[in-house]
Amino acid sequence: MRKTWVIAGVIGVALAAGSAWWTTQAPARAAAAGKDGGKKSEKAAPPLVFRASEVVRPQHQAMPEEVVFSGALAAPRTALVRAKASGTLLSLTVAEGSRVQAGQALGAIDVSDLNHRLAERHAGVEAAQARVAEAERVHRSNEDLARQQFISPNALESSRAALESARAQLKSTRAQLDTAAVGLREARLLAPIAGIVGKRSVLPGEKVSAEQELLTLVDLRELELAGVVGTHQVSKLQAGQPVTVRIEGVDAPVTGRIDRIAPQAVAGTRGIPIVVLLANPQERYRAGQYASASVTLADPVQRLTVPLSAVSQASGQDYVWTVEKGVLVRRIVITGRRQVAQGRVEVTQGLPADVDVLAARFDNLKEGAAARIAPPSGQPVSAASPLADAQGPSAGADGRPATRAR
Repeated sequence: MRKTWVIAGVIGVALAAGSAWWTTQAPARAAAAGKDGGKKSEKAAPPLVFRASEVVRPQHQAMPEEVVFSGALAAPRTALVRAKASGTLLSLTVAEGSRVQAGQALGAIDVSDLNHRLAERHAGVEAAQARVAEAERVHRSNEDLARQQFISPNALESSRAALESARAQLKSTRAQLDTAAVGLREARLLAPIAGIVGKRSVLPGEKVSAEQELLTLVDLRELELAGVVGTHQVSKLQAGQPVTVRIEGVDAPVTGRIDRIAPQAVAGTRGIPIVVLLANPQERYRAGQYASASVTLADPVQRLTVPLSAVSQASGQDYVWTVEKGVLVRRIVITGRRQVAQGRVEVTQGLPADVDVLAARFDNLKEGAAARIAPPSGQPVSAASPLADAQGPSAGADGRPATRAR
């Protein structure tokens, strides 16, 4: 009986020791099993599959350069109507927005003072004419007396000097009369140009002074767009070049031409003023509207280009993703000209012309990952979404599915 109990105790101790060893080795077995499973999973990861529409080949094409500048439209033929005499503004026959013709009367100023001054100058001329007539009579009489030697030569010279002085005085008074007449004539409020009243600064009944601004007239048949271009671009422009102008509030662009280019840059900048002339015979556009002008310069060179969406940037470097020999390759590139409207960018270095480039941006891509391009005629699964359950998801750099960048 005692022997039986001893044998049972030995068996129990052995079982307990075996159970403890198995328990202590379980984490190591689990880690090893996980490592082996990860290797098998990594080896079994399917390649990324891209649609044919998501992959492009670089193209050689011309990229015309576009010089763009902007500013507000201005009317070069703008006239300020100013008062040429002080007085009370009796009337203004036009209002803002009224159309006027050159020489049209715009109103009237009380010019009573000018009328009185003009009458005074007329009287001065008449008095000067009388003095001249009297001096001529005296001088003729002195000439007769001098021939008879009744007066001395000095007396004759004195009368001649008096006559010349009277004639000079007559010229002076006539000049004063002409000045008064001109002042009265200019005091009339007449339109200097044909156009539209843009601003009225005074109202009838106000007291105005000489040179005070009364009205602003604007001729809209021709407008100007003044902008600034860089010194590196101005040599490519010249007067007479056609310009495409886009005006705010106007759907269709209009055509203008470069009228003049400043001879030097603005102080403290690298910009040179340039003026574009825009015909506006129908007066559809108004001074002050904001506009953008662009000049297209032909490009004689065929450049290697890719879509703008294919180029990404990291750490100040541009790069593209390519599919080469069944794997993803991240290529650092140097870009040149850009055409935002056409969505193209020039690649000057770093990209061969015969590689497949991802035209869209994707997240979680890993260089060296297996990749392939689905045939256009099939129904491939996009790399932007997980593959079918039978194949498993397309893995990115961190094991997550590759998705299109937003």
